[in-house]
Amino acid sequence: MKLQLAIDVLTSEEALVLAQKTKKYIDIIEIGTPLIKHEGVRLVSLMKALFPEKELLVDLKTMDVGEYEADFCFEAGADIVTVLGAADINTIKGAIRSAEKHNKKVLVDMINVRDKVALAKKVKKLGADYVGIHSGIDQQSVGESPLADLKKVSKKVKIPLVVAGGIDLDTIDEIVKRKPAVIVVGGAITGAKNPKKAAKAIAKRIEGK
Repeated sequence: MKLQLAIDVLTSEEALVLAQKTKKYIDIIEIGTPLIKHEGVRLVSLMKALFPEKELLVDLKTMDVGEYEADFCFEAGADIVTVLGAADINTIKGAIRSAEKHNKKVLVDMINVRDKVALAKKVKKLGADYVGIHSGIDQQSVGESPLADLKKVSKKVKIPLVVAGGIDLDTIDEIVKRKPAVIVVGGAITGAKNPKKAAKAIAKRIEGK
């Protein structure tokens, strides 16, 4: 299992500081959706140049022109991009086509998808690398978590799963039991008084320590 740090702060400087502080304990650096919208694709190149040893995910949440959006992020240095499962199937195909062209990876985010199992099976056949089981911040605000969907999809579809949504030290053990490929943590690290210490604690839980 890998630990992905979701960085949703609004300046490149803050993002780079967080990546630097936590790099010892994280496997994947995520440039979150608010951050990529605010700072632009130049941050992708900068982040990759400073942390070449880390996988870099750009959370585009693409809803249209999948190949086009994936292309310019891969060309800037991204290793993984996200496309929404709620998008048209041709948008998802386009993102996958781009990933294959650049020898990179695509994550299909299942946020707000009703039948996650059916779509996960479909995108697996299309060549998606990951399926994201994701409870968004607005969903978390009304008590939703990704655990139930993670249990359901992990039983029915053999594809690497990435799980995100309010995960912290209180909830991570149940997530770890389901053995997703990647566990995404944002605020529990980025909002901590000591992000390095928080990342270390979460990484140890993932390792079973």
